[in-house]
Amino acid sequence: MRTDSPQTIYRKNYTPPSFLVESVELGFDLDPARTIVANRIKLVRNRDGKHSDIELHGEHIELVGVRMNGKRLKPGQYTLSEHGLTIRKAPAKVTLDIETVLAPQENTSLSGLYVSNGNFFTQCEAEGFRRITFFPDRPDVMAKYTVMLRADKEKFPVLLSNGNLIEQGELGDGRHYAKWEDPFKKPSYLFALVAARLVCQEERYTLQSGREVLLQVWVEEGNLDKTDYAMQSLKNSIRWDEQRFGLELDLDRFMIVAVGDFNMGAMENKGLNIFNTKYVLANPRVATDVDYAGIEAVVGHEYFHNWTGNRVTCRDWFQLSLKEGLTVFRDQEFSADMIGTDTGRAVTRIDQVRTLRQAQFPEDAGPMAHPVRPDSFVEINNFYTVTIYEKGAEVVRMMQTLVGRDGFRKGMDLYFARHDGQAVQCDDFRAAMADANGRDLKQFERWYSQAGTPVVKAVTQYDAAAQTYHITLAQSCPDTPGQTAKLPFHIPVAVGLLGADGKDLPLYTDGAAGQGTVVLELTEATQTFHFSGVAQRPTPSLLRDFSAPVVLDYDYSDAELLHLFSHDSDPVNRWEAGQRLAMARLLKLTADVGAGAPLALDATFIAAQRALLTDATLDAAFRELALILPSETIIAERMEVVDPQAIHTARQFMRRSIAAALKPELLAQYQANQTPGAYSPDAQSAGKRALKNLALAYLLIAPQAAELELAQRQFDAADNMTDRAAALAALIHSGAPDGAASALKSYFADFEHEALVIDKWFAMQAGAPGTDVAAVRKLMTHPAFTLKNPNRARSLIFNFCGGNPSQFHAADGSGYAFWAEQVIALDALNPQVAARLARSMDRWRRYVPALQAHMKAALERVAGSASLSNDVLEVVSKALAN
Repeated sequence: MRTDSPQTIYRKNYTPPSFLVESVELGFDLDPARTIVANRIKLVRNRDGKHSDIELHGEHIELVGVRMNGKRLKPGQYTLSEHGLTIRKAPAKVTLDIETVLAPQENTSLSGLYVSNGNFFTQCEAEGFRRITFFPDRPDVMAKYTVMLRADKEKFPVLLSNGNLIEQGELGDGRHYAKWEDPFKKPSYLFALVAARLVCQEERYTLQSGREVLLQVWVEEGNLDKTDYAMQSLKNSIRWDEQRFGLELDLDRFMIVAVGDFNMGAMENKGLNIFNTKYVLANPRVATDVDYAGIEAVVGHEYFHNWTGNRVTCRDWFQLSLKEGLTVFRDQEFSADMIGTDTGRAVTRIDQVRTLRQAQFPEDAGPMAHPVRPDSFVEINNFYTVTIYEKGAEVVRMMQTLVGRDGFRKGMDLYFARHDGQAVQCDDFRAAMADANGRDLKQFERWYSQAGTPVVKAVTQYDAAAQTYHITLAQSCPDTPGQTAKLPFHIPVAVGLLGADGKDLPLYTDGAAGQGTVVLELTEATQTFHFSGVAQRPTPSLLRDFSAPVVLDYDYSDAELLHLFSHDSDPVNRWEAGQRLAMARLLKLTADVGAGAPLALDATFIAAQRALLTDATLDAAFRELALILPSETIIAERMEVVDPQAIHTARQFMRRSIAAALKPELLAQYQANQTPGAYSPDAQSAGKRALKNLALAYLLIAPQAAELELAQRQFDAADNMTDRAAALAALIHSGAPDGAASALKSYFADFEHEALVIDKWFAMQAGAPGTDVAAVRKLMTHPAFTLKNPNRARSLIFNFCGGNPSQFHAADGSGYAFWAEQVIALDALNPQVAARLARSMDRWRRYVPALQAHMKAALERVAGSASLSNDVLEVVSKALAN
């Protein structure tokens, strides 16, 4: 058991660096077992610095020697620790020459310089550069880099780094070199190198200014046929950023490199984006519609970072959402614009809302809750969270809602004019938005500084005689760790009123005259908003387009929800009405399961589902989303005490009831939404496949021979991975004896050498209700499984612990014992990945007492492990303490 206490870092203690770096020259002699790094850095004392000491970070590297201004320093002239190197009382201008040695092939953490499948890659965000050389590894130290790479030419024919290639050649003895120069200042976390045996798809591309650039997508041999969509997504991203924000690619080339061993989705290193293969490789045979959408979004996200993250970066890691929240918002807008229709935008918005409720709201209500701009952390890797990313994007979205689309563009323009080439804070972005639009956004800052999900309670009153309608909104926010008595937020609440005919009534209120939707600005604890000229009692459509990341508390009747579900002009609220109808019944069914009462589903709800399913005037993608029931995780969020088995039983009963009642309609929709012809991932075709495959999943809940044959036929005949994987998943979830055995065997044989497809093979089994701990342990013995690859670990272990609640929360605690074993095992290999798995148990106190005892024991087992990383220790300590 660890006896030391990890250090907590506080935002309030920020101090500027004592020295700034003017330039960096790096030389790498690359060898998997022993890489030598020569580092020449020119430093100058910062006038804002507090002392004359040079503090360089360094971890898990061997120091060979250090020279200052040409003179070799002796050990007594510097202090070396396990975390870095300090040179006391240095002169105002310094040139340091530092030589280090590291062993990339032993680096299983995948942070810093490491080897994957015999190739060299880097991952330096957040603090990986200190695993390469001694350096002031902090985002507010920005410099220009020149990099020389030397390696065996046969083994590593491709040598890449940031910026522009300025020289390359032969060294003799079978070695070669490449010299790269990045003309833009950047922090060390954006450094990257690749030395590998790769092939690339490349294109010359003309920017709107007329300048020609080189675009490259680098992959391992055998994957070149899977790069077209990533290249097209990159070109679309470049064009979109030019048109929407006037931002142009600033380098002569832009490179994407795909690697199979990667902790994240991708990394925005300046000009050399390194990607998890999951977000690059695609063709119809191996990638689903969801994969294609993910590639487009992530390619866009990393490209957009070139300005929102690279050209303007973070002062410190507490400001992480400055780049991530803003860039997530930008990639969300990009994805919506690529679809190009109102319904398409709504579908992407609904997906975003589902992510918030599935992942971010629970985080906001747990022991790891933190503001969008945190006040403290033990391990920064633990703060790459849905709060920083997705809630951060919602904060940016609310600013656009408040100032308008044109006003948002003005704010972005001012932000870049003020801060290009700087490391700044979240407040600087907010100030640019406020100043560009003449808005007071001081109170809006609380979205950055206060944790938790606000609750907005709405009460309405209609005066028929005066033809007035009043909406009173009251806001509150639950206590979160370290924060109580929250101050009121500045919350934009978009509102519409529906008449009896289902059409929007014209709204007459302060600031709105005749509009169908108005944005109310809730800034006080309680406010009442008045509407005049309301000739009939309306049905309120509140929080349209999910205009703020809050919980809306309004006592809708079933009749009102059915009215919204059938007619609301806002697709997001139309979907929301259906979710509310389903949730009310799911909560009652869950309570009935707990009480041992008979279960029943009313005909009114079934009729609403039937009407939606068969409404051909609605986009197929929207119908599919609207027919998906709230997940077991989202249901649990509505309960004071969580009983996972009762939730699972209730939800499965509802699914079976819908399937039985709508069998003819489901079969008809299955047939009506076929997509003959060549596969295309376009939104319309993907929507049809989604609805068709949802129908298939329902048909196989309690299948007869005909339904099993239908799924098997689709599996055998599918010409694309979307349909093949959906058929296999339906067979697995059907529970039919041996229904999926032959299909699983066939699927694996067909795709044994496609790593991403085999990830799906593991994931589909891990998430099936029939897969218990024993089955997962058996799958871990499969020759294709390894803990060392994050994608493979996520596909099986994470999907079981986070996506199969009825089995993970087994009454005997076996799921928790398994979780503890895997967290400890992963921590020895890759602490970042282990800490993400550890989050599966951080809200253990919400469960029924019998489960709590098992969960606490598992947490204590992990906490008591020797040599536990700070990453995991922070998570389990907060879980046990809260």
